[in-house]
Amino acid sequence: MSKVLAVDLGGTQLRAGLCAAAAPAAVEHIGAWPAPKGLDGFREAIARMAHDHGAERFGVSVPGTARGTRCLWIPNLPWLDGVDLAGLFPNLSIGLGQDAQLALLAEVSAGAAKGLSDAMLVAIGTGIGSAVLSGSRIMRGGQGTACSFGWACADLDDEGHDRDGWLERQASGRAFDAIGRQAGFSDGRGLLAAARAGNATAIDALARPAKALGVSLATAVALLDPQTVILAGGVAEAADVLVPMVRAAMEKQLPPHLRRVRIEAGSFGKDASLVGAAFAGARGQQWDEIR
Repeated sequence: MSKVLAVDLGGTQLRAGLCAAAAPAAVEHIGAWPAPKGLDGFREAIARMAHDHGAERFGVSVPGTARGTRCLWIPNLPWLDGVDLAGLFPNLSIGLGQDAQLALLAEVSAGAAKGLSDAMLVAIGTGIGSAVLSGSRIMRGGQGTACSFGWACADLDDEGHDRDGWLERQASGRAFDAIGRQAGFSDGRGLLAAARAGNATAIDALARPAKALGVSLATAVALLDPQTVILAGGVAEAADVLVPMVRAAMEKQLPPHLRRVRIEAGSFGKDASLVGAAFAGARGQQWDEIR
């Protein structure tokens, strides 16, 4: 039976799992390690795991842009820029994708968006990742970064930034941390926990980032008409607090027929990109077509 080595490669950590190609949703964790410091370390780690576990397929989620089997721009792991994984691992069938796109692949294949033809995922962690399913196909775009909503902007006076989009500066995990500390809480988690407990100061502090998310999502919903919007990443744990605030801001910017779109937390939590990597590894380079 063909086996898939699934890897969720982040800027600071490499997480790996193993599954049968016929059952990607059942991927089992085999370990987590600090992200490799260079290409040689990455090659050695993957080759060793594939050999030890008898994997013939390799699915990998990366925090940046990719096309086919080639990494294009990986800001936090620049040693991967321009690297063709097929050249590194000639004996493995490869499914490579951007982390948010593979998180959506997991949700569409076996999670919150299963059976849908049109959906959108927004992953709020250190930054904001996003992906779109349209007509039963995950949109990748010419540079592999279609629908990067972290770069959506609702401020005509904003001067822009080379590394962080406007929405990321308003409502990413880093933004929630800063807002939380300013409001007297330990960080973003402390802020969200206090809001869930009904703390009025915390709820007031969430008003601006929630509005930024709602206005930006309204633009995306108006353009794409998804059946559901899935929240992923660490902030999704506070969906019960955030969703009503985000929806209120979003609905003000939408016509009546689009206001019924669902907003919900994903099914796989922090494992979404790893599960998606398993599906990509099982399907190969055409993983974006949902069967």
